Amino acid sequence: MNYFSPEMSLQEVNQISILGLAHIGDGVYELLTRTMLCAQGHSAVRELHKLTVSYVNAPAQARAIQKIMDELDSDELSLYKRGRNARVNSVPQNADVSEYHAATGLEALFGWLYLQGKRERINELFSLIMKE
Repeated sequence: MNYFSPEMSLQEVNQISILGLAHIGDGVYELLTRTMLCAQGHSAVRELHKLTVSYVNAPAQARAIQKIMDELDSDELSLYKRGRNARVNSVPQNADVSEYHAATGLEALFGWLYLQGKRERINELFSLIMKE
């Protein structure tokens, strides 16, 4: 398996726990955000970190999923809901429970798409999220 650029079958991806998918999706979402910020010309490390954190946190991700909810197909929506409803052990202080669950669902969706090699779909959804 190529771990750098995986392309797993749906059956293989569905064998990964929903929180495992969210863990992967968290990294994917953060990398997309960092890439976007650098492409926009931001270069100061402190500024990059502060901007990244402003996009990659539970409240921001809860708002992000609302922007794309109507664009999700039935499989994506189902996966998002599985992630949203996953039982988590703790919630960060900067988020309420519903925001954290919504963020977990978004991250699970991005992890699920990434592992299937659906880069075009990831870019489409991320672009909709970042559209002001």
